Amino acid sequence: MARHEVWELAGQAVEVKNLDKVFWPEQGYTKGDLLRYYREVAPVLLPYLRGRPLTLVMCPDGIAAGCYYRRKRPDYAPDWLPYVLYNPKTKAGQVPLVLVENEAHLIWLANQAAVEFHVWSSTTRDLAHPTWLMLDLDPGDATGFGAVLEAARFVQGELEKLGLAGWPKTSGGRGLHLLVPLKPGRYTHAEVRTWAKAFAAQLAERSGGLVRLPRGATHRGEGVHVDYAQNGYGRNTVAPYSLRAKPGAPVSTPLGWDEVEAGGFEPTDFNLETVPERIRRQGDLLAGMREAAFRLPEL
Repeated sequence: MARHEVWELAGQAVEVKNLDKVFWPEQGYTKGDLLRYYREVAPVLLPYLRGRPLTLVMCPDGIAAGCYYRRKRPDYAPDWLPYVLYNPKTKAGQVPLVLVENEAHLIWLANQAAVEFHVWSSTTRDLAHPTWLMLDLDPGDATGFGAVLEAARFVQGELEKLGLAGWPKTSGGRGLHLLVPLKPGRYTHAEVRTWAKAFAAQLAERSGGLVRLPRGATHRGEGVHVDYAQNGYGRNTVAPYSLRAKPGAPVSTPLGWDEVEAGGFEPTDFNLETVPERIRRQGDLLAGMREAAFRLPEL
């Protein structure tokens, strides 16, 4: 019989159901494992979710049965689940985008089978101006993760020449994300995307073939593509510490630059089982980013 429990979270009673349902068949990880993971990492995850519109990846019957994206707040959501109204270009009228402000909101959504949490680069305080620039280092299908780490080191060096710095995290897939914190209210999404595109072009010119601009919908061959397109109004990035709906239950995990320098690991090393202990040992390696803010120089 499927287990149901009631968890007291942030002053709310949150019912969690079907805890024995298998979500990752190869490892046997269950919905209960999913919920317990998010409850344990909530203290480091919530600072990156609060106030940011979300896109969720929902997997009601586990990752092997198919998943789908959801942005709209469910009509059946409790009245204490917050949202922000958004006017997408593709629809007439406003759409309520779901928000997560506390542990109860997080676990309620995870109980609805939200496996992945993707966030905007701006917050409800000022949706028009992003708080970070994101560079997605995405390897071609003939490129290993070692080249991604090499590319990250190169990109960080080029950022430092401009008086900037990036904070790295795994994507939860084969790539790496670099987040560059920005001065609040300073740049529009379009300005950040334009700067990121120009910077990516410079990287491609200077890297000796290691770094390339993306071409087409898929990244093929050799080299590491610097995808700047995730910078834009309404675009989103998988949140730090979010699980991914992929075999092995990988996690988008913040890294230290010492780890990027040393290498010798794979993104799959950071997963549902290993990340909570890593956080207990190392804390939040992105915490410094929340205290920094940069102006983008002319290129």
